[in-house]
Amino acid sequence: MHEQLLLILGLLLLVMMLVMLAQRIKIAYPIFLVLAGLGISMIPGVPILKLDPDIIFLIFLPPLLYEAAWYTSWNDFWKWKRTISLLAFGLVFLTSLVVACTSQMLIPGFTLALGFLLGGIVSPPDAIAATTVLKGLKVPRRTIAILEGESLINDASSLIVFRFALAAVMTGAFSMHEATGQFFLVAGMGVVVGIAGAHIFYAIHRFLPTTPAIDAAITVITPYILFLSAEHFHFSGVMAVVSGGLFMSFRAHEIFKTGTTRINMTGVWNTLIFVMNALVFVLIGLELPDIINGLGETSLMEGIKYGLIISLIVIAVRLLWIYPVAHLPRWLSEKVRQDPSPGWKNPLIIGWAGMRGVVSLATALSIPVMMNSQEEFPMRNLIIFITFVVIFVTLVFQGLTLPLIIKLTKIGEIDPILPSHEQQAGIQIRLDKLAVDQLDKKYTEILNSNSLLINLKKTLENDIKIHQNHLSSLEMCTNRQNDMAEYHKVMLDIFALQRNELFKMKREKLFSDDEIRKAESQLDLNELKITGNRHL
Repeated sequence: MHEQLLLILGLLLLVMMLVMLAQRIKIAYPIFLVLAGLGISMIPGVPILKLDPDIIFLIFLPPLLYEAAWYTSWNDFWKWKRTISLLAFGLVFLTSLVVACTSQMLIPGFTLALGFLLGGIVSPPDAIAATTVLKGLKVPRRTIAILEGESLINDASSLIVFRFALAAVMTGAFSMHEATGQFFLVAGMGVVVGIAGAHIFYAIHRFLPTTPAIDAAITVITPYILFLSAEHFHFSGVMAVVSGGLFMSFRAHEIFKTGTTRINMTGVWNTLIFVMNALVFVLIGLELPDIINGLGETSLMEGIKYGLIISLIVIAVRLLWIYPVAHLPRWLSEKVRQDPSPGWKNPLIIGWAGMRGVVSLATALSIPVMMNSQEEFPMRNLIIFITFVVIFVTLVFQGLTLPLIIKLTKIGEIDPILPSHEQQAGIQIRLDKLAVDQLDKKYTEILNSNSLLINLKKTLENDIKIHQNHLSSLEMCTNRQNDMAEYHKVMLDIFALQRNELFKMKREKLFSDDEIRKAESQLDLNELKITGNRHL
């Protein structure tokens, strides 16, 4: 027990060190961790890890999906629902079909049912890898919205394909009519379970006397309960988590009303998701020796060949599908043509961002070892190995080249979106004016006698003028981005000095630790206004 615990803690520490190294050499950490895990697994004496697929699904998948749903813009999701649906459903089914037909012709003894099983496994791209690679790069908001929206649904559609293909292999029978009906039932009822469960948690957060710590703990529990509830009735746990997460995110302003609650939740979830993401990707690399040992009659070179061919197919199908999805609706609908054209650059980036990851590996590992008490599941080890090759090729090859493609295409914002600092100034003007109006309307008598409120009103009015002048100067300033970058650099330097000064005050013991912590929190908030919510 102690040795296993030490191994887990050592692995976590190693993951943190590898992520810091990835940041140092400026490589997206999912790519670096897969490569590092692969390298570590080849060191003599390193324990071979055998991942339990149930552990992967139950521990990792629900919170990762819930967090993705929480931070997805519902407005963007609904605006690009057509493109998202065609990718999340149409592309998944097309990829599964092409992989099924190709693998049946390519691999001796591979049946069409096994082909659909493999297709369902490798068809969904991994959003974590794509968004991590794109983080910090200048890509259109539309691109991020479509990739995030696609990732919320494609896992559910691919797992449903996998489920029906697995049943066909196990029973030897398959009915398209029955499968189609079951698909809509499983996905639709998953949404129903998710929304119903979300209403229950909404009521708990809003009407019971929770604390910031309890609220954060309940949000961590929520995706697991939604997932398990749906799976208990053989519905889609993925759709339950996604729909529940979208609902809770949309109503968050009603249930998390204090800044302490929101800051506490952000810290908890940032840490949780970072650790899970990092751990999962290094585990993919560490799993390879066990996968190779299970190949059996198929040689390593044959497995690599099959994996490379399937990798090329999933990449090519996505690129060929994305351009009709982007442009055909514009030719057929005048309403769609009202939005700016995506051109050829945006579809290229979306198409090239189709990297596979943890969901594909976990799905492959969930294939049962035995068909029954006497018969082994056919081609199980080969399917798992091909899945690993597809993950490795798409994650490393596409992940490393995606920033280069973005740089070469010099893509700019497609839609008319104001820069972030202009939007922030406009928002603050609205909020400050609302505060001044409230003081004038509701607190007139108090305002005349309370010096603190008098100073508050003057400060708000002064802030309004500052923001208005700032917006006016932005229109005339040709070097506003450089000015803003310099301003941010100076302010961050000042904040660092102030933080050091607070540390000196703590050592001098002139002020209480509680008051110093409050000052530190205010510095954190001021810094957050500049840096934004940048987390791994």
